[in-house]
Amino acid sequence: MRNLKRILLLTFAVLLVPVMTAQLATISNVSKAEIRPVSETHHFPNNQTLHYDAEWRLWKAGTGTLRIEQSGELQHVIATAEASGAVALLYRVQDRLESYFDRRSFCSQRILKHSEEGLHKRETNLYFDAIRGKSVLDERNLRNGEVKHQVTNSPSCVTDVLSGIYYVAAQRLEPGVTYLFPLNDGGKTVDVTAFVEGREDVKTDAGNFRTVRVAVYSNAGPLKGRGKIWIWYTDDAAHLPVQMRSRLFWGTMTLRLTRVEK
Repeated sequence: MRNLKRILLLTFAVLLVPVMTAQLATISNVSKAEIRPVSETHHFPNNQTLHYDAEWRLWKAGTGTLRIEQSGELQHVIATAEASGAVALLYRVQDRLESYFDRRSFCSQRILKHSEEGLHKRETNLYFDAIRGKSVLDERNLRNGEVKHQVTNSPSCVTDVLSGIYYVAAQRLEPGVTYLFPLNDGGKTVDVTAFVEGREDVKTDAGNFRTVRVAVYSNAGPLKGRGKIWIWYTDDAAHLPVQMRSRLFWGTMTLRLTRVEK
Protein backbone atom coordinates (compact mmCIF):
# COMPACT_ATOMS: atom_id res chain seq x y z
CA MET A 1 0.00 0.00 0.00
CA ARG A 2 2.99 2.31 0.09
CA ASN A 3 2.27 3.37 -3.48
CA LEU A 4 -1.20 4.76 -2.65
CA LYS A 5 0.01 8.36 -2.45
CA ARG A 6 1.58 7.99 -5.90
CA ILE A 7 -1.63 6.39 -7.16
CA LEU A 8 -3.87 9.24 -6.03
CA LEU A 9 -1.61 12.10 -7.07
CA LEU A 10 -0.31 10.64 -10.31
CA THR A 11 -3.87 9.92 -11.41
CA PHE A 12 -4.14 13.72 -11.52
CA ALA A 13 -1.11 13.78 -13.71
CA VAL A 14 -0.22 13.26 -17.28
CA LEU A 15 3.02 11.40 -16.70
CA LEU A 16 2.60 7.73 -17.37
CA VAL A 17 3.70 4.99 -19.58
CA PRO A 18 3.57 3.46 -23.02
CA VAL A 19 1.37 0.48 -23.77
CA MET A 20 0.99 -1.58 -26.92
CA THR A 21 3.55 -0.80 -29.58
CA ALA A 22 0.93 -1.48 -32.23
CA GLN A 23 -1.32 1.24 -30.86
CA LEU A 24 1.51 3.74 -30.65
CA ALA A 25 2.36 2.97 -34.26
CA THR A 26 -1.03 4.32 -35.32
CA ILE A 27 -0.36 7.71 -33.72
CA SER A 28 0.69 10.40 -36.17
CA ASN A 29 4.36 11.37 -36.02
CA VAL A 30 5.33 14.37 -33.91
CA SER A 31 8.81 15.65 -34.68
CA LYS A 32 9.76 17.29 -31.40
CA ALA A 33 8.55 17.50 -27.81
CA GLU A 34 7.66 21.10 -27.11
CA ILE A 35 5.37 23.30 -25.07
CA ARG A 36 3.30 25.55 -27.28
CA PRO A 37 2.28 28.91 -25.76
CA VAL A 38 -1.50 29.13 -25.58
CA SER A 39 -3.55 31.89 -27.12
CA GLU A 40 -3.74 35.18 -25.22
CA THR A 41 -7.50 34.71 -25.20
CA HIS A 42 -7.24 31.35 -23.40
CA HIS A 43 -9.33 31.32 -20.24
CA PHE A 44 -7.99 29.63 -17.11
CA PRO A 45 -10.80 28.51 -14.76
CA ASN A 46 -9.39 30.48 -11.83
CA ASN A 47 -10.79 29.89 -8.33
CA GLN A 48 -12.35 26.63 -9.46
CA THR A 49 -12.01 23.57 -7.23
CA LEU A 50 -12.80 20.10 -8.55
CA HIS A 51 -13.70 17.37 -6.05
CA TYR A 52 -13.14 13.69 -6.86
CA ASP A 53 -13.82 10.29 -5.34
CA ALA A 54 -11.16 7.65 -5.91
CA GLU A 55 -12.05 3.99 -6.50
CA TRP A 56 -9.60 1.10 -6.43
CA ARG A 57 -10.71 -2.46 -7.18
CA LEU A 58 -14.34 -1.52 -6.43
CA TRP A 59 -13.33 -0.01 -3.05
CA LYS A 60 -13.62 3.65 -2.28
CA ALA A 61 -9.94 4.44 -1.81
CA GLY A 62 -10.07 8.13 -0.98
CA THR A 63 -10.85 11.63 -2.12
CA GLY A 64 -8.96 14.26 -4.08
CA THR A 65 -9.25 17.89 -5.08
CA LEU A 66 -7.78 19.94 -7.91
CA ARG A 67 -7.82 23.75 -7.72
CA ILE A 68 -6.40 26.49 -9.94
CA GLU A 69 -5.98 30.18 -9.15
CA GLN A 70 -3.96 33.12 -10.42
CA SER A 71 -0.88 34.31 -8.52
CA GLY A 72 0.47 37.42 -10.28
CA GLU A 73 1.87 36.33 -13.65
CA LEU A 74 1.77 32.70 -12.57
CA GLN A 75 -0.95 30.10 -12.35
CA HIS A 76 -1.09 28.19 -9.07
CA VAL A 77 -2.51 24.64 -9.04
CA ILE A 78 -3.15 22.75 -5.80
CA ALA A 79 -3.97 19.04 -5.61
CA THR A 80 -4.78 17.09 -2.47
CA ALA A 81 -5.16 13.34 -1.92
CA GLU A 82 -6.46 11.59 1.18
CA ALA A 83 -7.12 7.91 1.79
CA SER A 84 -10.45 6.89 3.28
CA GLY A 85 -12.47 3.84 4.27
CA ALA A 86 -10.78 0.45 4.45
CA VAL A 87 -7.75 1.73 2.56
CA ALA A 88 -7.11 4.41 5.21
CA LEU A 89 -7.18 1.75 7.91
CA LEU A 90 -4.43 -0.12 6.11
CA TYR A 91 -2.33 2.87 5.10
CA ARG A 92 -2.79 6.53 6.01
CA VAL A 93 -2.32 9.02 3.17
CA GLN A 94 -2.68 12.79 3.39
CA ASP A 95 -0.83 14.74 0.71
CA ARG A 96 -0.71 18.14 -0.91
CA LEU A 97 0.99 19.03 -4.19
CA GLU A 98 1.32 22.57 -5.56
CA SER A 99 2.51 23.75 -8.96
CA TYR A 100 3.33 27.24 -10.19
CA PHE A 101 3.62 27.83 -13.94
CA ASP A 102 3.85 30.82 -16.27
CA ARG A 103 0.36 31.59 -17.57
CA ARG A 104 1.70 32.78 -20.95
CA SER A 105 4.39 30.20 -21.77
CA PHE A 106 3.02 27.28 -19.66
CA CYS A 107 6.58 26.66 -18.38
CA SER A 108 6.66 25.23 -14.86
CA GLN A 109 8.42 27.40 -12.28
CA ARG A 110 8.16 25.54 -8.99
CA ILE A 111 6.60 22.49 -7.32
CA LEU A 112 5.89 22.10 -3.60
CA LYS A 113 4.99 18.76 -2.03
CA HIS A 114 3.88 17.76 1.44
CA SER A 115 3.67 13.97 1.69
CA GLU A 116 2.34 11.86 4.55
CA GLU A 117 2.30 8.15 3.70
CA GLY A 118 2.10 5.82 6.64
CA LEU A 119 5.18 6.59 8.74
CA HIS A 120 6.81 8.61 5.96
CA LYS A 121 6.56 12.41 6.08
CA ARG A 122 8.42 14.68 3.65
CA GLU A 123 8.55 18.25 2.42
CA THR A 124 9.83 18.75 -1.13
CA ASN A 125 10.64 21.91 -3.06
CA LEU A 126 11.45 21.63 -6.78
CA TYR A 127 12.60 24.75 -8.63
CA PHE A 128 13.19 25.03 -12.38
CA ASP A 129 16.14 27.26 -13.33
CA ALA A 130 15.45 28.03 -16.99
CA ILE A 131 18.59 30.15 -17.41
CA ARG A 132 20.97 27.39 -16.30
CA GLY A 133 18.83 24.58 -17.71
CA LYS A 134 18.57 22.83 -14.33
CA SER A 135 15.93 21.49 -11.96
CA VAL A 136 16.86 21.95 -8.30
CA LEU A 137 15.28 19.63 -5.76
CA ASP A 138 15.44 20.09 -1.98
CA GLU A 139 13.72 17.53 0.24
CA ARG A 140 13.46 17.15 4.01
CA ASN A 141 12.43 14.03 5.91
CA LEU A 142 10.14 15.38 8.63
CA ARG A 143 10.65 12.36 10.87
CA ASN A 144 14.44 12.25 11.12
CA GLY A 145 15.50 15.62 9.71
CA GLU A 146 17.53 14.18 6.82
CA VAL A 147 17.85 16.51 3.82
CA LYS A 148 18.42 15.86 0.13
CA HIS A 149 19.72 18.32 -2.47
CA GLN A 150 19.76 17.30 -6.12
CA VAL A 151 20.50 19.29 -9.28
CA THR A 152 19.49 17.73 -12.62
CA ASN A 153 19.75 18.89 -16.22
CA SER A 154 16.39 20.11 -17.50
CA PRO A 155 15.09 21.84 -20.65
CA SER A 156 14.39 25.55 -20.32
CA CYS A 157 10.64 24.90 -20.45
CA VAL A 158 8.83 21.86 -19.04
CA THR A 159 5.44 20.97 -17.65
CA ASP A 160 4.83 19.01 -14.44
CA VAL A 161 2.25 16.48 -13.30
CA LEU A 162 -0.32 19.18 -12.44
CA SER A 163 0.29 21.88 -15.03
CA GLY A 164 0.27 19.12 -17.66
CA ILE A 165 -3.43 18.52 -17.03
CA TYR A 166 -4.21 22.14 -17.86
CA TYR A 167 -1.75 22.19 -20.76
CA VAL A 168 -3.60 19.35 -22.47
CA ALA A 169 -6.94 21.03 -21.66
CA ALA A 170 -5.73 24.19 -23.44
CA GLN A 171 -5.21 22.30 -26.71
CA ARG A 172 -7.57 21.44 -29.54
CA LEU A 173 -8.91 18.04 -28.53
CA GLU A 174 -10.14 16.37 -31.68
CA PRO A 175 -9.98 12.56 -32.16
CA GLY A 176 -6.72 11.52 -33.76
CA VAL A 177 -4.72 14.58 -32.67
CA THR A 178 -1.40 13.99 -30.88
CA TYR A 179 0.66 16.29 -28.65
CA LEU A 180 4.23 15.64 -27.50
CA PHE A 181 5.66 17.69 -24.65
CA PRO A 182 8.39 17.51 -21.94
CA LEU A 183 7.46 16.84 -18.31
CA ASN A 184 9.54 16.86 -15.13
CA ASP A 185 8.54 15.92 -11.59
CA GLY A 186 11.92 16.06 -9.88
CA GLY A 187 13.96 13.50 -11.77
CA LYS A 188 14.85 13.06 -15.41
CA THR A 189 12.72 15.00 -17.90
CA VAL A 190 10.59 12.70 -20.06
CA ASP A 191 8.71 13.28 -23.31
CA VAL A 192 4.99 12.68 -22.88
CA THR A 193 2.57 11.84 -25.68
CA ALA A 194 -1.10 12.80 -25.33
CA PHE A 195 -3.30 11.11 -27.93
CA VAL A 196 -6.99 12.01 -28.32
CA GLU A 197 -8.66 8.62 -28.73
CA GLY A 198 -12.30 9.59 -29.24
CA ARG A 199 -15.55 10.89 -27.78
CA GLU A 200 -17.50 9.18 -25.00
CA ASP A 201 -20.43 9.85 -22.67
CA VAL A 202 -19.44 9.77 -18.97
CA LYS A 203 -21.69 9.78 -15.92
CA THR A 204 -20.43 10.84 -12.48
CA ASP A 205 -22.03 12.20 -9.31
CA ALA A 206 -21.52 15.67 -10.78
CA GLY A 207 -23.73 14.88 -13.80
CA ASN A 208 -23.74 13.47 -17.32
CA PHE A 209 -21.02 14.69 -19.66
CA ARG A 210 -20.11 14.43 -23.33
CA THR A 211 -16.32 14.01 -23.25
CA VAL A 212 -13.18 13.51 -25.29
CA ARG A 213 -10.95 10.70 -24.01
CA VAL A 214 -7.21 11.38 -23.99
CA ALA A 215 -4.62 8.62 -23.49
CA VAL A 216 -1.25 9.71 -22.16
CA TYR A 217 2.03 7.80 -22.54
CA SER A 218 5.71 8.17 -21.75
CA ASN A 219 8.59 6.16 -23.17
CA ALA A 220 10.70 6.67 -20.04
CA GLY A 221 10.44 7.07 -16.30
CA PRO A 222 10.05 4.82 -13.25
CA LEU A 223 6.69 3.44 -14.39
CA LYS A 224 7.78 2.61 -17.92
CA GLY A 225 5.91 -0.35 -19.38
CA ARG A 226 3.77 -0.89 -16.26
CA GLY A 227 0.48 0.81 -17.07
CA LYS A 228 -1.57 3.47 -18.81
CA ILE A 229 -3.60 6.58 -17.99
CA TRP A 230 -6.67 8.22 -19.50
CA ILE A 231 -8.26 11.61 -18.87
CA TRP A 232 -11.83 12.40 -19.93
CA TYR A 233 -12.27 16.13 -20.68
CA THR A 234 -15.65 17.73 -21.37
CA ASP A 235 -16.19 18.16 -25.10
CA ASP A 236 -16.55 21.93 -24.95
CA ALA A 237 -14.38 25.00 -24.56
CA ALA A 238 -13.91 24.39 -20.81
CA HIS A 239 -12.29 20.93 -21.23
CA LEU A 240 -13.11 20.06 -17.62
CA PRO A 241 -11.37 16.83 -16.46
CA VAL A 242 -14.39 14.87 -15.19
CA GLN A 243 -12.76 11.43 -14.95
CA MET A 244 -9.21 10.06 -14.74
CA ARG A 245 -8.08 6.44 -14.72
CA SER A 246 -4.72 4.76 -14.26
CA ARG A 247 -4.28 1.09 -15.08
CA LEU A 248 -1.11 -0.27 -13.51
CA PHE A 249 0.23 -3.71 -12.69
CA TRP A 250 -1.54 -3.80 -9.28
CA GLY A 251 -4.96 -2.78 -10.61
CA THR A 252 -7.04 0.16 -11.77
CA MET A 253 -7.58 3.45 -9.96
CA THR A 254 -10.38 5.75 -11.12
CA LEU A 255 -11.07 9.34 -10.08
CA ARG A 256 -14.60 10.59 -10.79
CA LEU A 257 -15.76 14.17 -10.42
CA THR A 258 -18.29 14.62 -7.63
CA ARG A 259 -18.76 18.39 -7.64
CA VAL A 260 -17.42 21.68 -8.94
CA GLU A 261 -16.84 24.52 -6.49
CA LYS A 262 -16.35 28.11 -7.70
